Amino acid sequence: MPSHLSADHPAAQPPGRGSVDALISQTRRLKGDVDAVRRDAPSDGLDPQERWQRALYDLALHQLTDLDEHLAQLRDGPPPVPSVPGEPSAARTAPPAPRRGSLLSRVGSADWNLLTDEASWSGELYRILGRDHTAPPLTLDELPSLVLDEDRPRLTGMVTDCLVDAKRIDGEFRVVRPDGEVRTVHMMGEPVLAADGSTASMWAVLRDVSELRRSERAVSETRDSLQRQRQRAQSEHRLAVELQEAVLPPWRGSLRLPHQGTETLDLAAHYLPSSASALIGGDWYDALELADGETLLSVGDLTGHGVAVASGMATLLGAVRGMAMAGTQPGQLMSLLNQLLDATVQPALGSAVCCRYRPESRTLVWAQAGHPAPLLFRSGTGRRLNSPDGVLLGATSGAVYAQAEETLEPGDLLLLHTDGLVPGRSSTAAVNRLLDLAPRFDGARSAQDCVRMVMEEFGETEREDDACVLIAKVTS
Repeated sequence: MPSHLSADHPAAQPPGRGSVDALISQTRRLKGDVDAVRRDAPSDGLDPQERWQRALYDLALHQLTDLDEHLAQLRDGPPPVPSVPGEPSAARTAPPAPRRGSLLSRVGSADWNLLTDEASWSGELYRILGRDHTAPPLTLDELPSLVLDEDRPRLTGMVTDCLVDAKRIDGEFRVVRPDGEVRTVHMMGEPVLAADGSTASMWAVLRDVSELRRSERAVSETRDSLQRQRQRAQSEHRLAVELQEAVLPPWRGSLRLPHQGTETLDLAAHYLPSSASALIGGDWYDALELADGETLLSVGDLTGHGVAVASGMATLLGAVRGMAMAGTQPGQLMSLLNQLLDATVQPALGSAVCCRYRPESRTLVWAQAGHPAPLLFRSGTGRRLNSPDGVLLGATSGAVYAQAEETLEPGDLLLLHTDGLVPGRSSTAAVNRLLDLAPRFDGARSAQDCVRMVMEEFGETEREDDACVLIAKVTS
């Protein structure tokens, strides 16, 4: 206790023991609850979010432990202070070691008498600084010798302000113990004034906050790591979106292909992003008028998310367009896409449907690679087209892909989609839900109206993956 406080001073009166005991009990219950949650938290260290949360749990436990022990010290009084030099050595025997992990092993006190140049330290301060308890305590002039060079001016400034300007001390510095270990010490002190107003002594409490600062650094580092990860994810998302927008067809609303002639397809499409991931997937849709007057229709999905997947999708879609424009038929086109994916440095799997529509005969020639077959709607009913053989792209080298043909009629509706359109369902259940839209499609005037119906049915659904739908209505 500072020597300028008398025993009957209000600040010297201890609080009610029952009140402090109640606070200690509440603190320990809360600490137990936090520790239970901490033990249940993931601890594999792979996810920055999980690391950040665990670091916060550790920090909360440190702070609750500190609060618990502060309250105990408030209730029980300060630890014993060894005698000043000059007394018999028996009087300076070390006090009993506090229990392991106790805050009392990390809080010590000191009093420096400026008139006699004497100092007294508590046994805990000897332990904090790693000093032999039989050695005399250091004076204020000697204390900086324990401090790291870069922190020494801070300690000197705090002590000078206290002694000269009677300012309170409240700051931290690092000390080097004799065994070479560096510890962080928080010092709080104040001057003790003589009757003439001069500074007679300085009293201080020194607390070892090394573990607390370690926990705070862990929180800060994981928070920074998480922030960097978020910034990278945002940058990747923007890049993937820009790449996707640059590659997918630029048309919005309805499109008619081919541009010349009476036998055309009325086209509309929509892309649905995942609700579970901020990253762009590898889904695509495409419609393109070819050099021979035929129309290319394709949808596909490259597994994964992010910039690399969006880039791979762009590569595949570019290859589809180039080969189709050169006259490659759907089956052969799929084989070449499989070779392209098989030759990439990063292994990947993809699925796709590729169709060529011949307007003069209303013939659809198509092939698929592990992808849902197109759905054909006619006169208020719908059915799935029988799929020709075709495995996933990138699944096996040298795969051969068969073709199928279907003759369409005026008013027919063709729906192509990717897996994520009807999430959480088996492929059969998903197809059946889409086929249930047949009566509504029958009354639709355009492909765009049909896409709008699909969005009304499935657009608000929570989906794990991206999806897209492409609808083609045969007109005459």
